[in-house]
Amino acid sequence: MRGRIFFLSGAMLLAAANARSQDSSSNPGGSTASASSETTATDGPSVALKAVLSAACSQNQTEFVRFLTVRNREAFSRMTSPARVALMRRFVLLDEPGKPTASGNPVGRPLLRCQTPEVTTEMQIGGTELRNNIAFLPMEVRDASDTTGASVHRITMGMVREDGEWKLLSLGLLLLDLPALEVEWDAAEMETTERNAIEALNKVSAAVELYRNKYLRLPESLANLGPPLHGAANGQAAGLLDSDLANGMKSGYAIRYVIVGASTLGAPAKYELAATPLQYGRTGRRSLFRDSHGALHAADRRGAVGSEADPKVE
Repeated sequence: MRGRIFFLSGAMLLAAANARSQDSSSNPGGSTASASSETTATDGPSVALKAVLSAACSQNQTEFVRFLTVRNREAFSRMTSPARVALMRRFVLLDEPGKPTASGNPVGRPLLRCQTPEVTTEMQIGGTELRNNIAFLPMEVRDASDTTGASVHRITMGMVREDGEWKLLSLGLLLLDLPALEVEWDAAEMETTERNAIEALNKVSAAVELYRNKYLRLPESLANLGPPLHGAANGQAAGLLDSDLANGMKSGYAIRYVIVGASTLGAPAKYELAATPLQYGRTGRRSLFRDSHGALHAADRRGAVGSEADPKVE
């Protein structure tokens, strides 16, 4: 099965730290009625959890955010779109957006299938255990094609009643505390975007050299390296870069291309490349600079353009 359950690193949910014995009412496949009457309600925690999973399956950010607490909703709004999608993926064990289908198992427990072209996961929600304004729901997640149970993941989801509505409290036994995780997630994402920016500069440099070899001069701008709107590639649109890079944008970084000196002709003509984070401290921290001799430099310039005085990247 593609993907995996991701247990968020955060504060331990104290209410769930006590060992709890769950009877058949908490078993996703059990036949005994839940200890609470919420299974017949239209706005109970199991209904809310099913809606959360459905939104995560289709990667619907607008619907998913409805089931976050106020504190988590504010943090979610500050996250980049890729980070939001990555969070939702972890609820359904799928990398690609899917089509959610809700139903019930033979004894009436909520069942949600998330179907993608490659794989389908099945999420079965058990009986709710209510404790004042907190609810715990056992859940099984499996590959729908698995007939042996080898792929089954069992976790307990936490929900909390906030302003009369049920919101996500925990994934497994750890608090869903997005503000506390923002720094950690931003750091991990910035490492990825910085690596992507370095790869982007290498691609641009290779494209510039291919252009130089073919047209015996440097391109006047990155746009000259992009795909042609119509017809065959030419000196105005050589088709050497995708449209994002040709527009100077890639993976949260802005790409800058500058010709050094007055001449664009022949092998002696030189150029510099720079990549700066579009959102300093969120899509990246280091500014990258490729000097006219081809050496790559990087430094934290708080979003400003780098220079050849910055430390070299080995």
